[in-house]
Amino acid sequence: MLYGRHMVSSTWENLTDGLDDEDLAKISAFRDFCRGLPDVTERIHSADVTYARKRSFASAYIKSHYLEVGIELLRTVTDPAPRTSFSTSRKVVMHRYSLRHLEQFDDAIRGLITEAADTVGPGTR
Repeated sequence: MLYGRHMVSSTWENLTDGLDDEDLAKISAFRDFCRGLPDVTERIHSADVTYARKRSFASAYIKSHYLEVGIELLRTVTDPAPRTSFSTSRKVVMHRYSLRHLEQFDDAIRGLITEAADTVGPGTR
C-alpha cells in the first residue's frame, strides 16, 4: 500500500512470511550484504526492503521465485545487463535485476550495490 511516495512500514518476518527456503536464502543474502555496508539504514516495507544512507540506493523483494533487485547509480550499467533501467532523477538511474538463483547474487551485483551506497547513498539529486 502506498501513501504518496512512502510505503507502509513492516517487519522482516512479515516481508518474508510464506517464502520457501530458496527464496528466503536469496533475499537474506541481499539483506546480509547490505547490512554489512557501513552507515546503512534498513527500511522494511510491506512490499520490499530498502537500504539507504541519506538517500536510498538499493531495494529488493521476491516475486515468483525471483529476487527482484533495484540498484540506483550515477551511471548507466550494461554489464551485468539489467532487466530494465530508467532515470529516477536528473543524475540517478535505477537498474532492475531479476535473479532466479542465489549464485546470480554475485560479485558483480555486490559491486554495483557498493558503488550505489558510496555514490547515491550520501544523497544526490
